[in-house]
Amino acid sequence: MKGSYILVVFVRGNIELFIGALGKIEFKKGFYLYIGSAMGNSGSITLINRVSRHTYPSESKKIHWHIDYLLNSNFISVYCVYLIPSLQNMECLIANELLNLSDGHIKKFGSSNCLCNSHLLYFKEFKSLKKLYQ
Repeated sequence: MKGSYILVVFVRGNIELFIGALGKIEFKKGFYLYIGSAMGNSGSITLINRVSRHTYPSESKKIHWHIDYLLNSNFISVYCVYLIPSLQNMECLIANELLNLSDGHIKKFGSSNCLCNSHLLYFKEFKSLKKLYQ
């Protein structure tokens, strides 16, 4: 299955983390929505396998994407995941739509290969995507 996804992560307290080439970043307590995509037909680049990689802890997981650094922190937990099956990559469209509703973002996080401001958006409070649009 191909498509995009939204990974909702809760950061339990204010923390600073080193995020690869982005350097040291301060994360405020709250919810972060990471928007990604997986457009492969098989193997590790399918939607289900990409999300599984993000949500299952592993000591041997190679740090590859910006989100891997955040997910490795002991101060976070995965709150929920939204899967958006699609034959088209909607990652940037979703990130830009949600950016307007967010309380902030981490500049260039997850978006070093596109023109988006960020694919990691900050929300002080979060219940569901549906609630964001009410």
